[in-house]
Amino acid sequence: MEIPDYDKALYYTLWGQWDELLVLMVRTNDDMLSKKIQLFLHAYHYSPEQAKIIDSHDELLYYIDHAMKYTPPIAMEV
Repeated sequence: MEIPDYDKALYYTLWGQWDELLVLMVRTNDDMLSKKIQLFLHAYHYSPEQAKIIDSHDELLYYIDHAMKYTPPIAMEV
């Protein structure tokens, strides 16, 4: 069974596994997820402002939550 990218992203983000999150950013087919991960990791490593890090972390979590609620039409027909 393959674990969806959103579940992985949520797990890695909550447990602070930044290396795994970076690998997921490169491998995922979801461009928006990849960009949100990129923005968060960049802020985490390079931003001197803690507020910017927290904002990018929250934006990543909000996107993951939003994406996990979406059910593709093909899956609904089955």
